[in-house]
Amino acid sequence: MALLITDECINCDVCEPVCPNNAIYQGEEIYEIDPDFCTECVGHFEEPQCQTVCPVDCIPLDPNHAESQDELRAKYIAIQQL
Repeated sequence: MALLITDECINCDVCEPVCPNNAIYQGEEIYEIDPDFCTECVGHFEEPQCQTVCPVDCIPLDPNHAESQDELRAKYIAIQQL
């Protein structure tokens, strides 16, 4: 399942640089996560790095992009081939 950044985001800039897939970017008002590139850090780390560094805990799972661990791993492999 991809992650998403809620409107509680304070634009502190700590999540974007820790994303190994470059899935996080500055949106119109807050940071956003591209679900096509978010693997919840599968293939890189044991836990999502953006959630680890977020000081306001505003990065939950995105219920609109449910994916299994196998699907996340397959996405990670596909991203590495880009």
